[in-house]
Amino acid sequence: MSNTDIAGFLALCAALAAAIGSVIRQRSAQEITDQPVGYLALFGMLLRDTRWWLGGLGDIASYCLLAVALDKGSVMLVTALQVTVLLFALPIYARLTHHRITRREWMSAVLLAAALATVITAGDPTVGHSRGSPQAWIVVAVVMGPALGFCVLGARIWSDRPAAAVLLAVVSGSSLALFAVLTKGIVDVLEHGTDNLLRTPELYGWVLAALGGMIFQQSAFRAGALTASLPTLTVAKPVVASVLGVTVLGETLEADGPEWLLLVASAVVVIIATVALARGEAATMAAGAGRDVTIAGRPAAPTQPLSG
Repeated sequence: MSNTDIAGFLALCAALAAAIGSVIRQRSAQEITDQPVGYLALFGMLLRDTRWWLGGLGDIASYCLLAVALDKGSVMLVTALQVTVLLFALPIYARLTHHRITRREWMSAVLLAAALATVITAGDPTVGHSRGSPQAWIVVAVVMGPALGFCVLGARIWSDRPAAAVLLAVVSGSSLALFAVLTKGIVDVLEHGTDNLLRTPELYGWVLAALGGMIFQQSAFRAGALTASLPTLTVAKPVVASVLGVTVLGETLEADGPEWLLLVASAVVVIIATVALARGEAATMAAGAGRDVTIAGRPAAPTQPLSG
């Protein structure tokens, strides 16, 4: 098997592990309390929940597999294949919650997966550098920092709407995309020994990105059903990681004229499929179902984010 094949296989295994972990932790985030809690308060409560830690094992396994996959293939290839987490997670979610996944949601999920898979086949992403320059990372911080801050603000404003889950998922997916790109650099440093690890700037950004991704992922899971948060998170991660792969690590897409048209069409399909899944959650809330679980025999109260 070539390095690309190995990277693809490991990325699919990572997606399965992440799907299992995401569903378990989403259930924990939904059921941990029926009271309004802030992002940091929620994360603190979940740290004391055994089931959340069991779900965390799935994420740990996923991150380990991703690290090895990123060592073998490009960021664009590995993160694009992570979209399959949605196809793994939906049936597991439906089984555990007795939540019926509609035909429209299934069609949207399949379209979403197919569109992102097209990026792999038509774009043929190539491997770039393992680490980016300090100047490139400064630009990333200047652009991503305010953008993600506005997403958090929007989630506070629309805390009782499905948009909150979508916006928080954007923050989480972007943070995890940053984590994936930095992981490639960390792995490169570790291959040359551990002596210089603590002097590596990427290490500290890597830790902060991981924490931010986990904290806002739990808040996104609590803000709505999995059909609102997970599709957005699944799309944000490969999209942001691909942009970072191109701009920071120098990765490229080997596409010609007609293939670029196919890539653009695929991007449009990704947006349509994500909006369709989020609208399915909006319809559920409009029908008076609130979030996707009932706590202590009564509908769960809407989550009102408060300061951590």
